[in-house]
Amino acid sequence: MITVNTVADLRTAVAQARREGKRIALVPTMGNLHAGHAALVETAARQADFVVASIFVNPLQFGPHEDLDKYPRTLEADQARLQAAGCHLLFHPGVDAMYPDGMDDQTRVSVPLVSEGLCGASRPGHFEGVATVVSKLFNMVQPDLAVFGEKDFQQLAVIRKLVRDLNLPIQIVGEPTRRADDGLALSSRNGYLNEAQRATAPALYRTLQGLAQGLRDGRTDYPALIAEGLAALDAAGFRPDYLEIREASSLRLAAPEDRQVVILAAAYLGATRLIDNLALTRAV
Repeated sequence: MITVNTVADLRTAVAQARREGKRIALVPTMGNLHAGHAALVETAARQADFVVASIFVNPLQFGPHEDLDKYPRTLEADQARLQAAGCHLLFHPGVDAMYPDGMDDQTRVSVPLVSEGLCGASRPGHFEGVATVVSKLFNMVQPDLAVFGEKDFQQLAVIRKLVRDLNLPIQIVGEPTRRADDGLALSSRNGYLNEAQRATAPALYRTLQGLAQGLRDGRTDYPALIAEGLAALDAAGFRPDYLEIREASSLRLAAPEDRQVVILAAAYLGATRLIDNLALTRAV
């Protein structure tokens, strides 16, 4: 695996792979990688001949009071994990390489509807930052496919709509959420949890599982289900941000006749904000 820091070097390496007839995959990340990220790269390596991963902590997707400055930078460990997973090229640009004219005047990409509500409501501007940086990476790499984790369900929906609306010839692959043995979704932010919080954290997924069982049992009283779930999170020690049941493809609020639904949650343990989701097919 080689590491490049400039757009010119990235394009040179990708152009060589394309001349060799290779199918190219992209895995965008912000670094501080864990087994879930490795799974993205492994999936990309199974479906393509040349895997490009990016590590860029994107300032555009962080709000003014979020954890941009303290977000962990672990380049050497990330390089080892990427190479072991089958990555061929790591693009690790600085902010100046991604936004050479500064961020204030940067053209931005906005994806309506699916960006609204949920994390879009809690983190204004976040998905505009995500869509902008991903659009730039797509233009730089021009991959045949790109792999994103399903843990960030709303982000994946935003990327799918972006690609569809802009007619980009890129296959978007969703990778199922990887979990610890106790059910906690793997996340870079899990490292912020202290010992007691880490012991509490799996209750988030257990709450989603309880709501999912209610849906499988035929319940359609969604407000009551949500109220029960919020009470469970509060009792476990969480400070809920949101808990909602949405139609899986459009992310509109779910209706009783919807078969494909997803339960999405965000909640704080101390200062750490955790997100998770559980998608299921209802019998209608």
